[in-house]
Amino acid sequence: MTTEIAAETLRRRTVVWVVALATVGLIFDGYDLVVYGTVVSRFLRDPSHIGIVTPATAGALGSYALVGVLVGALLAGSVGDILGRRKVMLFSYAWFSVGMAITAMTTTTAMFGLMRFITGLGVGALVATTGALVSEYAPKGRKNLCNAITYSGVPLGSLLAAMLAILLLNHIGWRGMFWIGALPLVTLLPLACFKMPESVAWLVSRGRLDEARAISERTGVPLPEAVKGPDIGAAAVTSEKAGFAGLFGSYLLPTIVLGLMSATGLVLVYSLNTWLPELMLRAGFDAKGSLSFLLVLNGGAVIGALAGSRVADRFGPKPVVATCFLIGSISIALLTLNVPLGMLLALVAIVGLGTSGTQTLIYGFVANYYRTSVRGAGVAWCAGFGRLGGVIGPLLGGLLIGSGLALNSIFYVLAVIGVVGVALTLVVPRASGPREADSTPIAMRQSQPHCDRARSSR
Repeated sequence: MTTEIAAETLRRRTVVWVVALATVGLIFDGYDLVVYGTVVSRFLRDPSHIGIVTPATAGALGSYALVGVLVGALLAGSVGDILGRRKVMLFSYAWFSVGMAITAMTTTTAMFGLMRFITGLGVGALVATTGALVSEYAPKGRKNLCNAITYSGVPLGSLLAAMLAILLLNHIGWRGMFWIGALPLVTLLPLACFKMPESVAWLVSRGRLDEARAISERTGVPLPEAVKGPDIGAAAVTSEKAGFAGLFGSYLLPTIVLGLMSATGLVLVYSLNTWLPELMLRAGFDAKGSLSFLLVLNGGAVIGALAGSRVADRFGPKPVVATCFLIGSISIALLTLNVPLGMLLALVAIVGLGTSGTQTLIYGFVANYYRTSVRGAGVAWCAGFGRLGGVIGPLLGGLLIGSGLALNSIFYVLAVIGVVGVALTLVVPRASGPREADSTPIAMRQSQPHCDRARSSR
C-alpha cells in the first residue's frame, strides 16, 4: 500500500509538471500569434514602422503566421508520432522564440511577413504535439480537463498580449512586444529540458519497452495493462500503422469532419483576435478601450473552456462543443445591439467562450478521439488543417472591413460561421476502433465494476 501511495504521489507530481510546462508553452504560443492584433492599428496608421500597410495587407500579414502554423503542425504530426512528443516540443520552443526575436528587428512588410511565417512553423509544431503528450499523461476521467487547462494557455497568452499592450505598448513599442515573445528561449526551454518526460504510451506504441518501463518508474505513470508482463515482444505493440498512414486508414471520415470543425472554429478565433480592437475603434472606443475588449474576449475563453471541460469529462465533448459553438454564434449576433457598456463587455466574454473557448475544447475532443499510434497525427491534423480557418480569419476580417461593410453586417457574417461549426460537430461519428478505454466519458462508465471505477477516479 505504501508503494502504491508513493507511486500515485509521484504520478500526480509528474502530471502537474507536464500540464504546467505545456500550459506555459501554449501561453507564449497564444501570445506570439495574437500580439500582432494588438499592434496592427499602429501599422495601419503609421508607415514608419514597417512601411505602408492597408487593411488588405494587414489581413495578409496576420495570415502568414497561420500558414506557417498549418505547415508546422502537419509536419509535426508524423514526426511526433515517429520521433517522440518531447523532442518536437523542445525544438518548437527554441524555434518560435528565435523567430519572434528576429521579427522584432524587421523593418519592411516583406521581411515581417516572412518571419511571421517562419515563426508560425514552430508554433504549429508545438500546438500539434502538446495535446498528444498531455492526453497520454492525464489521469482517467480528467483528460478533457487537463487538455482544457493546457490549451487555455492559448487564450491566456492572448489575454496577456492584450494586457501588456495596454500597459506597455506606448513605452516599449511594437518591437518590445515581440521581444517578450522570445523569452521562452531563456526561461521555459531550459526548464523543460529537465522536467518534461517522454510519453510512456508513445514509447510502448513504438516497441521501446525498456525505455517505457524506466520512465514509468521515474514518473509513476503506469504502463498499459497489455505490456506489464516481462516477456511481451515489441512486435505486439508496433503492428498498427502510425502517423498519418494510420490516421487516414482507420479514421478517414471523422478526421475530415474534425478538420473542418477545427477550421471553422479558428476562422472565428483569428478573425476576432486580429480585428476586434480595430472594429471597436471604428465603433467609437479609444485605443486602450478597444484593446480591453480583446482582454475580455480571451478571459471569457479561459473561464468557459475550464467550465466546459468538466462537463465534457462527464458527458463527452461532442455535445459540449456543439453547445459552445451555438452560444458563440448567438452572442456574436447580439453584439449588434445597442446595449450599455457593462452588458457589451459581458457579451464579448461569452463570445470568447463560444470561439476561443470552443477551440480549446475541440483540441481535447480530438486528443482523446484517436489511439496512441495516430494521436499525434490526429491533433496535428486538427491544428494544421484547422489553420486554414486561421489563415482565412484575418483575411476575411480585412476583406470585410476593406469593402466598407457595416459593423453589424460583419458580426452577422461571423455568427453564421458559428452555426456551421454547430452542424459539423453534430455529424462527427462516434469513435470506434482500438482507443484507450479511459477516454470514455464518466457518465458512460457507471456500469463498470466498483474496483474499475475506483481505479479510474484516482
